[in-house]
Amino acid sequence: MGALLGLALGSGLLLVEGGVSRRMPRARRRWLARRADLLRQAGFPAAAGRLVAIELLSGTVLASLAVVLTGVAGLAVVGFGLGLLVPSAVVRRAARSRTADRRALWPEVADSLASGVRAGLSLPEALAALGERGPEPLRPAFAAFGADHRTSGRTAEALDRLRDRLSDPVGDRVVETVRLAREVGGTDVGTVLRTLAAFLREDARTRAELEARQSWTVNAARVAVAAPWLVLVLLGSQPEAARAYGTATGAVVLGAGGLACVLSYRAMVRIGRLPTERRVLR
Repeated sequence: MGALLGLALGSGLLLVEGGVSRRMPRARRRWLARRADLLRQAGFPAAAGRLVAIELLSGTVLASLAVVLTGVAGLAVVGFGLGLLVPSAVVRRAARSRTADRRALWPEVADSLASGVRAGLSLPEALAALGERGPEPLRPAFAAFGADHRTSGRTAEALDRLRDRLSDPVGDRVVETVRLAREVGGTDVGTVLRTLAAFLREDARTRAELEARQSWTVNAARVAVAAPWLVLVLLGSQPEAARAYGTATGAVVLGAGGLACVLSYRAMVRIGRLPTERRVLR
């Protein structure tokens, strides 16, 4: 009986280990794909691993500065944690800004595609024409689509590469609309594109108004989170304060303060965040 129980336990552990080992690479690939997509949305076509290296370097630099300026080990840990967050925060901010700038361009893209279809162009030809007459920031992606289509003649693969270059939720929708219209045919694609353009204009107008109203609140919250740590750095230059925060109690206070700031800031961002479209067609 003991041998059977041992065999059953060993088999169970092997099955669990196999399942975890299969899931971990898949989770890691998804995480790296999200990071790479974020870099493309921000306009930084770099490998996801490079962002991780920059985060580690930023954390090391801030931790070293904290040690040099204050000599408090607790502040070095806090500085390392902040350094890990800064590069990804900068990339996310750049991605949001770039997506917001493009939001006003997509109605023009949809209108141009509808006009091209009405003028007798095929959908791939209308997309390629945007490389010359489309909105300036989007021209390189559509010009590359035209080059891919002329070289290979494979519209589906060229559309996939166009979707990856754009890395935009609305771009995904436009590309898939073109793909579906090309595959199944129909005479309503122009109407669909014009309706999409009207919807995107209304959404951009409403979102811009809401963002303008909440921007001062968000900026005030950021200042409120950063101010205590700036004061703490100044206090850390004093020997008495440095000795106080260098104790175990001081480290606990720093850790609790850092955790409270991170949680409160994340809660503020999540509560005040406007709903955004996600890239589900990747």
